[in-house]
Amino acid sequence: MRQLFLISAICLMLASCGGGNTNSGGGNPYSQAGADNKTAGGNPSYDPQRGEGKFTHVDINPKLDAALAANGKKTFDVKCNACHKLNGEKLVGPGWQGVTSRHTAEWIMNFVTNTDAMINKDPKAQAMLELCMVRMPNQNLSDDDARALYEFMRQNDGVK
Repeated sequence: MRQLFLISAICLMLASCGGGNTNSGGGNPYSQAGADNKTAGGNPSYDPQRGEGKFTHVDINPKLDAALAANGKKTFDVKCNACHKLNGEKLVGPGWQGVTSRHTAEWIMNFVTNTDAMINKDPKAQAMLELCMVRMPNQNLSDDDARALYEFMRQNDGVK
């Protein structure tokens, strides 16, 4: 119980550092111009396969990008591992094992860069909140951080 309290306190401290996305780049290399947007819940930009956010299309090479995954591991070590385990076991948040087979790259990248909107609007994100009972803080990840983190998740899921 004491360990759970300490972990919750750490997550709350991390949440206090929240804010907007720090990506200051021009265009979004992961978005596809003119992407087909589906309507759900009255929001024409919402698509349940990609969630709520700017990532509409992410090209994923079947082969792992080891350098990108290494950068993702650095991000995980600093911003994610206090609340997430790499196996399937829940810590504060859900374990990451198999996450890339449960969600699309677009959904994951939208969730980690647009956390508040995803939790407010996306049924899968809301279900995770009900399960974990702790709202994930916005970690201020750039688009490139999100892509590297996704590649690390792929590595964790066994992609070579």
